[in-house]
Amino acid sequence: MHHECSPPILHRDISSKNVLLDCEDKPHLSDFGTAKLLRQNSSNWTSFAGTFGYVAPELAYTMEVNESCDTYSFGVLSLEVILGRHPADLVQAISSLSSTSELIFDMLLKDLIDQRPLPPVPVPEELINITKIALTCLHPTPQFRPTMQQVSASLAKEKALFKDCFPFITFAQLINLELESS
Repeated sequence: MHHECSPPILHRDISSKNVLLDCEDKPHLSDFGTAKLLRQNSSNWTSFAGTFGYVAPELAYTMEVNESCDTYSFGVLSLEVILGRHPADLVQAISSLSSTSELIFDMLLKDLIDQRPLPPVPVPEELINITKIALTCLHPTPQFRPTMQQVSASLAKEKALFKDCFPFITFAQLINLELESS
């Protein structure tokens, strides 16, 4: 996304409606109508732009946009693809850590993922890795979210870290892994 641009370009509306698939099912980000150049050494105040349910919570409070806002939206979108529905309950659970959160966090990843994908389906270890990365993008503290360059590098790496644990891994375990690596 914006990690190779200078100055960085913030999309500000990364959501499922702005991702198009080509004939090989490769995703492409579209609709740069709300995009903004991020100026270094200046304040980056903005009016609200984006789609509710995908916008980083701090943007609503501060109206200051930065790269971690797009990272947050990417995390929401990634979980939406994995779950087959918008992850509103999971996003709320991560931000509030209430008693409802415990119920969601104790659920097995295998029971929450979308059961509809047609082959080729990613191998379970890849799903665990992608889910873990998506959860890091939703970190409540923007400074602890990875950059999109780090996300891209993590997605490109081969990881055998979760070999044979897919049937047993919960969201809580993935979030704990995420918090320990921050």
